[in-house]
Parts: sequence; structure tokens; C-alpha cells
Amino acid sequence: MKRKSGRFQFFQFSIIGVSNALIDIGVLNLLLLLFHTDKSAMLLLYNSISYCLAILNSYIWNASITFNRTSKGSSYQRIAFFVQALISLGISNLVFLGANSLFAIMEIPNWWRYNLSKALAMGLSSLASFFMIKYMVFKDYKQ
Repeated sequence: MKRKSGRFQFFQFSIIGVSNALIDIGVLNLLLLLFHTDKSAMLLLYNSISYCLAILNSYIWNASITFNRTSKGSSYQRIAFFVQALISLGISNLVFLGANSLFAIMEIPNWWRYNLSKALAMGLSSLASFFMIKYMVFKDYKQ
């Protein structure tokens, strides 16, 4: 199977990222709609739930499309993906809570605050995730 360029992989990763974003934002907003809260612990839980569902979607699609040439479904890859997911979740949660606190000080209304915070968290954690997945999880040893 032909090796994909880094740009093409990033393009595919980004397209899959759109579906991840829809899941991530959709689940977060659904949880906030059904169980509204301003408590940091609950916001952390909601962000973690929505992020984990998006990560599951990411693994399924990226393993079968973006990194299919190097995806072997090995124990190493599953564990490495899980580790990078935990690191990315940490980044997501830190950025989400940090931005939410900053936007609260700026008196931005709740709905905007949560979604702007989520957008920043998704952007930074996705960027970190791409590089960890490309160079750690589905590393191309033939390069």
C-alpha cells in the first residue's frame, strides 16, 4: 500500500476531526441542556464524557482510514492510543476549565463561555493528538 503524505494524512485526520467535533460539542451541549451546571467538577465530567466518545470515534475512523497502512490493531497500538487519549483528555480538560474560568471573569454568558472553551480545548487537544498518533501510535517504521 502506498505511503500517504503528511499533508494528506492531516487532511483526512481533519475531516474525521469534524465528526469528532460534532460528537464532542453535541454531547457536551446535550448534557448541559439536560443537567445544567456551573460546577467545575460536573463540567469536567461532561467534558470528559463528550471527549471520550469523540476519541472512540477517532480511533475507529483513523485506524481504518487515515493510518490504515500502519494500523495493525496490535496491543502496542491500542495501549499507545489509550495513553495519547489520556494525555489529550488532560489537555482538553485543562484548556476547557482554564478558558471557562477566564471567560467567566470576562462575564461572557454561560452558553458562549462553555462552547468557546470547548472549541479551544478541541483545537489544542486535536493538534497534540495528531502528532502523538502519527509519531507514536501508528508510527511508520518504513520511513
